[in-house]
Amino acid sequence: MFVESISLHGRSRQSDREAFSLPVLLGFVLGTLALGGLGALLGNTDTYQHIVKPPLSPPAWLFPVAWSILYVLMGIAAYLVWQASATERSGALRLYLAQLVVNVLWPLFFFRLEWRLFAFFWLLLLVALVALTAVGFRYLSKPAYRLLIPYLLWLGFAGYLNLATYFLNL
Repeated sequence: MFVESISLHGRSRQSDREAFSLPVLLGFVLGTLALGGLGALLGNTDTYQHIVKPPLSPPAWLFPVAWSILYVLMGIAAYLVWQASATERSGALRLYLAQLVVNVLWPLFFFRLEWRLFAFFWLLLLVALVALTAVGFRYLSKPAYRLLIPYLLWLGFAGYLNLATYFLNL
């Protein structure tokens, strides 16, 4: 993975994108975490305490833990795709950014505005975007693709929680 090339002057150097770059990795991870935090701020998740919850609802403290882990995995996946040398990288990273924007807005719809049915359909849009992102990532980096699988599974669980909460709180 860390391919070295020999310059005309006999010095070895690594390609900008093939060499490990801690600042770029941290940029992807921290940027993803920051956007996730923005979503939590927009959402006013205090309302979670006052709604009727469906069976299998986790305790409130688990959500920030789970999302933080998922955001770190997502940031690492985006970094791995950024490292890829294929020209399709930009399209996959644009999809990644699009799904992040959709992700950030979901708590606003579900918690603050209490548009729970709309939030469910918004979540379906998010699932579709994440699935498309995963497909794009798969062709560029198999590990990046695999890192998105827990995110898709969590979104499936979130869909159940979202729709069940809607019906329980009519």
